[in-house]
Amino acid sequence: MGRVSVDLLIFDLDGTLIESKWDIAKSVNYTLAQLGLPQRPLEEIFGYVGDGVRRLLRSAVGEGNQERFEEALRIFRAYYLEHCLDQTTFYPGVEPMLRHFAHKQKAIATNKPIEYTRVIVNGLGPGHFVYMVGGDDGFGLKPDPGMLLHIMEKFNVSKERTVLVGDSTNDINGGHNAGIRVCAVGYGMGNREKMVACQPDWFIEQPQELMEIFE
Repeated sequence: MGRVSVDLLIFDLDGTLIESKWDIAKSVNYTLAQLGLPQRPLEEIFGYVGDGVRRLLRSAVGEGNQERFEEALRIFRAYYLEHCLDQTTFYPGVEPMLRHFAHKQKAIATNKPIEYTRVIVNGLGPGHFVYMVGGDDGFGLKPDPGMLLHIMEKFNVSKERTVLVGDSTNDINGGHNAGIRVCAVGYGMGNREKMVACQPDWFIEQPQELMEIFE
C-alpha cells in the first residue's frame, strides 16, 4: 500500500505535539491552593485536559465552588502563562517529523486558548506552522468541526487532501464531522479504547510513523 498524498496536515497540540500535562496540572493545583480549595491528584487533572481551559477549571474547582470560576480563570491564566514552558516539550520524534514535512502546509487546531498556544509554539518550534487556531477563536471546540473547516477554507485545500492528527475522541470525531481523515496517536493523553471505538483512519504509536503514511 503506497503512501497517502496530502497537502495539509492539521495537528492537535496537547498530547499530540507536546507533553504539557505537568505544567497544566501544576498550574491547576496552584490555582486551587490560591483559592483555598483542595488540590487534585495529577492523574485526575490529566483526565480533564483536552476540552478547553474553561471546562478544565470548572471540573477542578468542583460542583460546589462554581461561583469562584472566574477568579480561578484569572489566577490560572496569569500563572500558566508564566510557567507553560517549565516542563513542556515536544514529544520525542515530533521535531524530525515536522522537519520531514517542511514542504507541507501544517496548522494547529487546539481546544487550548490561542494565547497559551502561541507562547508554547513560539517557545518550542516557531516556523513549523503556517497557522494556529485556538479554542477561543470563535470556531467552536472540537468535536465541533468549525476550526477544521475554517483552516481548510483559509488554505483552499480539499477534504481529500487534508488529514487531522490527534490524541483524543474530540479529534477523531471532530475530523470525521469535518469530513476529513484522522490519524490517532497512542502516545498522548487520550483513552486508547475510546479512541479505537471512534474508528480513526490510522492509529500510530510514534510521531515518526506519519512519515511512512503520508507524502
